[in-house]
Amino acid sequence: MLSPVTDPDGAPFWEYAARGELRVQVCAGCAEPRFPPRPCCPHCRSFDSDWRPVSGHGRVWSYVVAHPPLLPDYAAQAPYNVVVVELEDFPRSAGIRLVGNLVAAPGAPLNSLAPDDIRIGARVRVVFCDGGLVQWVLA
Repeated sequence: MLSPVTDPDGAPFWEYAARGELRVQVCAGCAEPRFPPRPCCPHCRSFDSDWRPVSGHGRVWSYVVAHPPLLPDYAAQAPYNVVVVELEDFPRSAGIRLVGNLVAAPGAPLNSLAPDDIRIGARVRVVFCDGGLVQWVLA
């Protein structure tokens, strides 16, 4: 299993995810969401931020199915998908998108969903595994 690489700006995301909460950084000055997390708001230049809980619902915006050759630890799980999910909590202009795997059920293996079952625009909801890694299931 890969562990997330944390930095001071993104560490709160992983702390909340480890507790089963999906939160997105928002600017405390202008309330614009910012993801990935960063120290300064690109809209108003404020360095103040908050972490707002979000519903965890979204739609598949894009995806890829990985096939061997891969890193040795992942080759046995292939083929598996990696999806980009656009969150429903924000208007399309905000473009808040998260990456994860689409699985058949919470805690299911990476390859638990057939590639033919994945569709752009499919409704999904977040689930967490292994102490906070983001995964998605069909809603």
